[in-house]
Amino acid sequence: MFGVLEGTGVSVLDPRFHRVIPGSARVERLWTGARWSEGPAWFPAHNSLVWSDIPNNRMLRYDALTGHVGTFRQPARNSNGNTVDAQGRLVTCEHGGRQVTRTEHDGSITVLASHYGGKRLNSPNDVVVKSDRSIWFTDPDYGILTDYEGDKSPSEMGACNVYRIDGNTGEISIVSDDFVKPNGLAFSPDESILYIADTGASHDPENGPRHIRSFTIGSDGRTPGASKVFATCTAGLFDGFRPDVEGRIWTSAADGVHIYHPDGTLIGKVAIPEIVANVCWGGPKLNRLFICGTTSLYSVMTHTNGAARPGG
Repeated sequence: MFGVLEGTGVSVLDPRFHRVIPGSARVERLWTGARWSEGPAWFPAHNSLVWSDIPNNRMLRYDALTGHVGTFRQPARNSNGNTVDAQGRLVTCEHGGRQVTRTEHDGSITVLASHYGGKRLNSPNDVVVKSDRSIWFTDPDYGILTDYEGDKSPSEMGACNVYRIDGNTGEISIVSDDFVKPNGLAFSPDESILYIADTGASHDPENGPRHIRSFTIGSDGRTPGASKVFATCTAGLFDGFRPDVEGRIWTSAADGVHIYHPDGTLIGKVAIPEIVANVCWGGPKLNRLFICGTTSLYSVMTHTNGAARPGG
C-alpha cells in the first residue's frame, strides 16, 4: 500500500493487476469543494473534464493543461451522469429536469428524452452512447425522492427502468424493467456485453441488490439477452464505472475504485478517502483515470487505456 495523500493507495489482490497499474502510481487530488461529485466526462478536443455537483446544482470543468477548475454550467438542473458522443457533444442526465439532454456545439440544449408512454421519467441517472449512435440510460428515482438532488415528486412511471434512444429515429424503448434502482452502466469494448449496476440496497440495506449485472447483447445490437450477476460490491455500493480496452471494469465503491477482470475476479483497488461515485478515462492517451469522490476530483495514471469509443 502506498500513496501521496492520506487514505489513498493501491492494493494488488490478484497478480494480473500488476500489469495494469504502475508501481509508482500515486493518487492526486485535483480539486475539492463539491457536495456530491458525479458523472465525469472527458473532452479530448479541449483537454478538459466536465462533471456534476448534483446538490449544488452546477457542473464543473477541469482544465488539464492549467489545472484550473471553474463553473461550466449553473444552474444545471441537478445534472448527474454525463458522457460525450462521437461528434464531441455533451450528453447529460438531469435529475431536476427529469430528462436526458444533449449540448450542441453552439451551446443550445436539445432534449432527447423526457417522457415514456406519456409519463414523465423519474430522474435519469447515468448514460452511455453506443457506436450506432444509440443512447442508453438508467432511470432510478433518486432525484425525486427528496429535494437534495432534484425536486421531490411522486413517480409517474411507477418503476425504475433502463432505456434506449434510437440514434436514427429518436424512438425511446425500455431495454430492462427488472431493476430495483438501476444506476451506472457501460458496454464492453466490443459492445457485446452491457453492464448495469443495481443500487437497491441504498434503501433496503438488508435485502436490496448491490451488484453489477452483465447482459449479452443480441445480434441486432439493441436487445439485451440473459443476464447474470457480474460482481457484488464488498464496500458500500457500486455506482458509476467504465471499462478499459481489455474489458476490465473500473468501478466506484465506498472505499475507492474496485477493478474487476472480465471473468469477474476483483483484482485490485485504488483507495480514495471518500465514497466514490463515478470514474472516466481521460488524457491524450486515455490512460489517466479521473475519479469523482464525494467532495473532490482525483486522478491516477495507469498502464492501461480507456476504450476509445463513444460513451466509453
